[in-house]
Amino acid sequence: MKEEKKATRQSYGEALVELGRENPNVVVLDADLAGATKTELFAKEYPNHFFDIGIAEQDMMSTAAGLATCNKIPYASTFAMFAAGRAYDQIRNSICYPELSVKICATHAGITVGEDGATHQMIEDISLMRTLPNMTVMSVSDDIQTKWAVKEISKINGPVYLRLSRLATNIIYDENQEFKIGKAIQHGEGTDGTIFSTGVTVAEGIKAQKLLEEKGIYVRVIDIHTIKPIDKEIIIKAARETKKLVSVEDHNIIGGLGTAIAEVLTEFEPKCLTRLGIPDTFGKSGKAIELMQYFGIDSENIVKQFI
Repeated sequence: MKEEKKATRQSYGEALVELGRENPNVVVLDADLAGATKTELFAKEYPNHFFDIGIAEQDMMSTAAGLATCNKIPYASTFAMFAAGRAYDQIRNSICYPELSVKICATHAGITVGEDGATHQMIEDISLMRTLPNMTVMSVSDDIQTKWAVKEISKINGPVYLRLSRLATNIIYDENQEFKIGKAIQHGEGTDGTIFSTGVTVAEGIKAQKLLEEKGIYVRVIDIHTIKPIDKEIIIKAARETKKLVSVEDHNIIGGLGTAIAEVLTEFEPKCLTRLGIPDTFGKSGKAIELMQYFGIDSENIVKQFI
């Protein structure tokens, strides 16, 4: 893992520009937040393929659905709170029900939005999106993985929810890393435990892994970048091969990554799972790093689970 950091929302904007060069059917929609979601980068390069719908997120999703029926590949962007929350009805009935190829790329997810506070800290979106039939749900961890995902989801015939962060996180992967939708990535072969993580918590899991190694405790970190369809095989394997299982996510512990893993364990390999996340409460206003510490989803608290 590199010291260099970059927010996945920035990587998203850069990837859209590259994708626009490769595929003329790609169009991008935003809801008056292009500067924050970084879709402004695409808008500058391809103004005729960019649509600012204004502060009308529900309309944006319906418009994206309409464009998808015309053989376009729409990428609809806004903050996760407004994408998954305010426009849920349109996503459900106008996108998922007819199984249209709309790519919902939601930035500013989780408590790591920071000072914007509880009203803008979307910690229920994974739960909402993964229960929708036909929806693929992804949560990316770094610059390299994000740029891969943005291009790869354009090839999926159906709706996708891509979760992106405001917080700049460590770059974990290099250009040679192979990714596949629905297949998690394992870091290390430790048998003392497994840290399941996604999005911004992957870097925290890797930091915890190194701290634990210094104490003679060897764990593996599994980056579950695709939450639906989830990689059942790697979860079952970890349950069989390691002593303790811990999930960590920037999301409510109800319905998110931990719940998805628990569903697999219950059905295929019953084993106790410690879930770290937001404990069924709303977020608070504060600096992102301080909030991660407060809610116990930072590397130091992960370490405590194994000692």
